[in-house]
Amino acid sequence: MSPGPGADSAPAPLTTDKISTFSSFRVRNYRIHFLGSSVSNIGTWMQRIAQDWLVHELTGSAAAVGITMALQFLPMLLFGLYGGVLADRLDKRRLLLGTQVALGVTGLTLAVLTFTGVVNVWHVYAVAFVVGMVTVVDNPARQTFVSDMVGPRLLRNAVSLNSANFQSARLVGPAVAGVMISAVGSGWAFLLNGLSFAAPVIGLLMMRTAELNPAERTPRGKGQLREGLRYVGSRPDLLWLIVLVGFIGTFGFNAAIWLVAFTDTVFHSEAGTYGLLNSLMAAGSVVGALFAARRGSRRMRFTVAAGALFGVALTAASLAPSFWVFALVMPLVGIASLTFQVTANSSIQLASDPAMRGRVISLFMMVFVGGTPIGGPLTGWITDQFGARLGMASGGVICLLSAMGVALVLARIGGLRLEISLRAGRRRVAFVPRDRGKLTATA
Repeated sequence: MSPGPGADSAPAPLTTDKISTFSSFRVRNYRIHFLGSSVSNIGTWMQRIAQDWLVHELTGSAAAVGITMALQFLPMLLFGLYGGVLADRLDKRRLLLGTQVALGVTGLTLAVLTFTGVVNVWHVYAVAFVVGMVTVVDNPARQTFVSDMVGPRLLRNAVSLNSANFQSARLVGPAVAGVMISAVGSGWAFLLNGLSFAAPVIGLLMMRTAELNPAERTPRGKGQLREGLRYVGSRPDLLWLIVLVGFIGTFGFNAAIWLVAFTDTVFHSEAGTYGLLNSLMAAGSVVGALFAARRGSRRMRFTVAAGALFGVALTAASLAPSFWVFALVMPLVGIASLTFQVTANSSIQLASDPAMRGRVISLFMMVFVGGTPIGGPLTGWITDQFGARLGMASGGVICLLSAMGVALVLARIGGLRLEISLRAGRRRVAFVPRDRGKLTATA
């Protein structure tokens, strides 16, 4: 990169300098991206709350909320890998310009339908499906564009800050949406979301393209989907982490269903309470994302442990005896969920070949959010039939068991075994080399 105006804000070279929580802000393009995303993220959370509550008002069913989620994430399950191929082949900045405009149009469409009084649940279903189709391309392009802006050294830090940005918006968006729905109706939340996408579009246009460090584009060719799957299959560290992400994404990330059900059937409250619970969970998510931004370790055991802790937190919340206890547990759920999500995302990107990164991250997103068409309706049905508490508890137990199972599989692959010791002064549970006893005897 040649020197010139703004060169001091270009992605920092690989050095041994300590990375602080906000190191990525030294990169001008990333600062612009972060500010633009801050605006659209608030709008996105407003629309999520308004959409879930509107479906609940129209149908009175938690399962209907689950169907909405399923339709929004079904395209990722069906076509997610194709989005990764496009992210590897095409200019990511131009792809993002198109997807951000399209997402803004979906918000404006819902606003018009709501303001005119003709909105029906099938309209919401249709818009949710269109959002899902756009997300197929937007997600892998947006996730891998972070590396283009900041480079590999700051990638984990930038991914964490992006998550903190998204979850910080969750502190504001649900609270504003709850008040707005009660005062003037859902239409205004949809309208503001549609307009908010002007901010990231302007930010993308303002970027200095000479300061980007894009990976070499993959030329068009046959068999690129199979090539990506073979690559992941040959890497147990990637494969089993993606398996864990699939279980937790499918059965654990269903807060919209559970919080609607708890608000309505357990606490007998309104949209304002639903928004408050989302904000409390988001507060913990911000803490989890910032914690991950400072953590330099790439050990998979940390990611697996965060997944197990998330399962424990969900189970504990389901057993909360009162509203205030439930509310106090929500930040803990947020901390565990975002710590797991951020470390899994950044670990997968850093471990992947740059030429494969779009396809690998699209597989990650496909199993993470693509499992919702299965987990959403199933969780909604369990919640409707057996109550909100059992619905949330079942998700927590599945997350915990899947984390324990993946930990055992990875330990076996790594030549380790589980040792339980009751001796005083020693850890009672640990993974040790499988043949340690033989080695000791030989020595």
